[in-house]
Amino acid sequence: MRPYLGTMDEANTLGGRLVRYARVGGTGIGLAARFAGARLTGGSDAATTAGQLRVALGGLKGPVMKIAQILSTIPGAVPEEFAAELGQLQADAPAMGWPFVRRRMKAELGPDWEARYASFEHEAAAAASLGQVHRAVAHDGRALAAKLQYPDMASAVEADLGQLDVLFGVYRQFDKSIDTGLIRGELADRLREELDYEREAKHLALYREMLAGQPAVHLPEVLPELSTRRLLTMTWLPGRPLLSFKEASLDDRNRIAETLFRAWYWPLHHYGVIHGDPHLGNYAVRDDLSLNLLDFGCIRVFPPRFIGGVVDLFRAIETNDKALAVDAFERWGFTGLSGEIIDTLLIWATFLYGPLLDDRVRPIDDKGRPADYGRETAAKVHRRLKELGTVTVPSEFVFMDRAAIGLGGVFMHLKAELNWRRLFGEMIEGFTVDGLAARQSEALARAGLAAPASPTLIA
Repeated sequence: MRPYLGTMDEANTLGGRLVRYARVGGTGIGLAARFAGARLTGGSDAATTAGQLRVALGGLKGPVMKIAQILSTIPGAVPEEFAAELGQLQADAPAMGWPFVRRRMKAELGPDWEARYASFEHEAAAAASLGQVHRAVAHDGRALAAKLQYPDMASAVEADLGQLDVLFGVYRQFDKSIDTGLIRGELADRLREELDYEREAKHLALYREMLAGQPAVHLPEVLPELSTRRLLTMTWLPGRPLLSFKEASLDDRNRIAETLFRAWYWPLHHYGVIHGDPHLGNYAVRDDLSLNLLDFGCIRVFPPRFIGGVVDLFRAIETNDKALAVDAFERWGFTGLSGEIIDTLLIWATFLYGPLLDDRVRPIDDKGRPADYGRETAAKVHRRLKELGTVTVPSEFVFMDRAAIGLGGVFMHLKAELNWRRLFGEMIEGFTVDGLAARQSEALARAGLAAPASPTLIA
């Protein structure tokens, strides 16, 4: 039975969050320590403890959910048993009730806030990790989506990052193969950014520009007069959940998958920007099979040189050019790599790039392997790295890896069969770092966003 975690109204205050951690026995501290003890003493309950962690976190909303899901995709970031359990997490705590929503909306837009909408539904249409969405109608008749952040989320982020520090600290006591320092920093930076809905509005403006030439991708419009740092009001886009098309014809599923591929990877290879949260709830499909792309809080902008490394790593694997692979890994931020570590990293890279290397129509995974095959490959890579010494995972790797694994999972759900090599070839045709840099600089300036820093290099 899941422990009592409090009502949604109390749950996401800082005090409520600390109470919840106490109720589950110190989510990170108690369970991570028990897990470490089992591993160090040869105990047999490591998997049981990992399962208890999933149960303990299973009713929580907030940044802890995103942290857990992302960590499950990074080879060696957490123990294999934890990765398997964390990958199953879904946020399922109840939404805030109407009295609490009313108080939050008053705090954001003032006492006359309801009069600023023609109508505003009391019940949330959707509830996510950091906020919930209410349907509304503008005075000009447009259907709206009002995304309202849960209270005290900044405090919740810091509390959850504190739990993450404990988990990493305990894990380092018995496994030093992966230096998680930059992973932690990347998660912290992106989560803090995601709390700023004014920044998300800029991300949305950036995506509207980058995808202007993709007519099958639709993006909402922001209403600035009904938006704040903690409230984002946008036009409502009609569509159905992507998984409702799982039983559609292969042609329809392929069409959806191809649009999704372009929506994700055109911005990456032409502007150095990626949507870092390929969650099933972040897109919907219209009746004409075009795609709504939603939720722009978790956006990663990469330095152009890093994207050059992404393209060159593909070319290195395709041509078996190890020297080019080393150069690409170094541009990703890996340094001090021995030949054996490079060979091990190439196992993971070949897994990620595998479908892009095969010039034929095929499923994303054509060998009928289980959906958690990526986790099995990650575990194999981690075990080998553990034998070879410590590797620092560059911060830029975190959301690149997350997007690749998450998007691949969506394509597997759709059972799409496409020539992924051809689609990727279109993305990188004529690619140059200088060309990307020019496009990126112009697009970011128009959206009011700063250029990214250079990749972090570790001596």
